[in-house]
Amino acid sequence: MENKWKNKNFKDSVKNAFNGIMYILKNERNFRIQIIAALLVIIASFVLRLELIEFAIIVLVIFLVWLLEFINSAIEIVIDMYTEEYNEKAKVAKDISAGAVTLTALMSVIIGIIIFLPKILKYIK
Repeated sequence: MENKWKNKNFKDSVKNAFNGIMYILKNERNFRIQIIAALLVIIASFVLRLELIEFAIIVLVIFLVWLLEFINSAIEIVIDMYTEEYNEKAKVAKDISAGAVTLTALMSVIIGIIIFLPKILKYIK
């Protein structure tokens, strides 16, 4: 039995992945906010002349937040497909998924403070 959901080739895989990215960009306000925040952080990275390893950590953290936002959105869509009626377990699953994004964002802020604060303090002096 053929799986109708399986991509036939690499080109289809890339196209479908791009469609997913475009869906998130168009439909998820939080992701658009995260994009703006990431751009500001990247600009600050160049202005403050981060070391290569510091910049790599910043990029890694940005992508981790984005990754969790994608997973959160996918979980929410699957739950919404499953039930349109209020369901306590569906709510808990969505809350846990959103909590994962929030914890990752908090981690990124802490890492940002650790990396940027000494540079900002040095720049101010």
